[in-house]
Parts: sequence; structure tokens; C-alpha cells
Amino acid sequence: MDSDFEIHHPVLVREVIELLNIKSGGIYIDGTAGLGGHSKEILKRVGESGRVLAIDKDEDALSIVLKKLNSPALMPLKGDFSDMKAIANGVGYREIDGIVLDLGLSMMQIRASERGFSFESEGRLDMRMDRNAELTAWDVVNRYHAVMIEQIIRDYGEEGRARSKRIAEAIVTERRRGGINTCRELSGLVVRIYGKRGKRHPATKTFQALRILVNDELSALDKALQSSASLLKRGGRLCVISYHSLEDRIVKTYLREKGKESVYNVLTKKPITPSKNELRENSSSRSAKLRGGERT
Repeated sequence: MDSDFEIHHPVLVREVIELLNIKSGGIYIDGTAGLGGHSKEILKRVGESGRVLAIDKDEDALSIVLKKLNSPALMPLKGDFSDMKAIANGVGYREIDGIVLDLGLSMMQIRASERGFSFESEGRLDMRMDRNAELTAWDVVNRYHAVMIEQIIRDYGEEGRARSKRIAEAIVTERRRGGINTCRELSGLVVRIYGKRGKRHPATKTFQALRILVNDELSALDKALQSSASLLKRGGRLCVISYHSLEDRIVKTYLREKGKESVYNVLTKKPITPSKNELRENSSSRSAKLRGGERT
């Protein structure tokens, strides 16, 4: 895990820090602490009188952040960013200067085979960010009806209707032979459906769909956005990095609507994307889009 932290490249970190307009002594929420890349840069700027509430529902991530970012200004807090208002209020903060949400997976989660996120993992299908949650990807793949699996892949994976149906039917056929237990078994099945591999792994959309469902990601994002306005003080900044169109659409729509209501000043008419240099250093940032707003 230590090596994962050392090679961790926080996405769009320079752009996030600039957009947050960090103040010395300010109170900031990193709602998706991950391996602490954004928290680390915020801590450099808030000073000892400031605070960074680093929230994550993954206990492994929080233990790394606490170990690596040994700062009196750091407050690691276990929880879902959808509950960040209650979490912040619970530790005595009712007004915040800035919020950053990086909605991507961390390399630690991807590389830990037992977490069941990676296409090539021999670990059991899991995909829970909170390891105490009940629903796993294995449950969905091995117990859900074919029609439900098809709809999940289509709606959350943005996979085409015909291919979603073929994947769902293949899953049901395969599990009758003894179950689909590992990530590699599932990704191999999807590869066979596609019949070829392009720049992006054929199982990307299926895995995305399962992860979103298991972690209730879209409703969590919507809840977090809705609560952000009541947390941020006037002039406070909200920054969100999304990685697929479902997330980006939610963020874009929220900021546009709140802009019309004069709740937020939209700071990004178009999303900010990684520079060529960042793409060279960190290819996993290629789909990232950053949007932000300032509380009025």
C-alpha cells in the first residue's frame, strides 16, 4: 500500500488547487480522500490553523492518509461523501470554505485483488468501496435476473441495448455451469462477447455499471451536490472531478440549475480536462473532467 501512495498521481491537482482558491486558516472537505493526493496539496496551503476534513468510506484509504499526511490540520473521517454535511456538523463545522470531490477509483483499490475491481484480478467479484456494505458485484452477477443485469449494464454502463442483452444472457448461461466468481472470469466473458479488444478494455462498461450499482454512486453524488450549497460559506468553492458522462451530466446540470437560481456562480463554462503533460504522466486521467462553482 505504501508504494501505491508514493506513485499516486492526483488528477488535475494543479487545476483543483487553483479553482479552490485556498485561504490560510480555511476549512476544506476532501470528500473522496482516496490516497490523499488532493488533501496533501490543500494542507500545504491552509496552515496549522486550517482544517482538511478527509472523508472516505474505505478504511484502508483512510489509514494510509493518516499515516502519510501527518498534519495537525488533517481530520480523517470515515463516511460517505453523500453524508458530508452531517459528518462536518458532527465535528463542529457548519460552514466550509471549499469542497473537492474526485469521483475516480484509487490505484490502491484497483491493484488490491481482494477488492474485486480489476479486470485481471483473480479475487472474488466485490467492488465495495465500503467493505462493510452488504451488496457485492458477485451478488449481482450470480443472483440477479437477466433482465435486471441487462438494464444495469445499459443504464449504468452506457452499453448498447443489443450488447447489454448479450452480456446479461451470457452471464446467466455461464453461472449455471458453476457461477462467475472472479473479476477475470467476468471480464473474459465480456471479451468473448465483443470478439476484439480496442484501446479501452471491453469490460470497462460492465464493470462501471456494477461498481455504480454496488456503491449507489449516482444518488450519492446527487445528495452530496445538494448538500454542498448549505455547507459552503459565501465565496466558498465546489470542485468535482468526474470520469464518465453519467457523473458529468449530474454535475453539469446541478451547477447550471443552481447558477440560474443564483446559488452558485459557475466557474467552468466548459469542463477542465487534463493537459498533454498530465496525460503523458498519468494515462488514467484521460477521461477526467473538472467542474466548479462559487457559492453566492
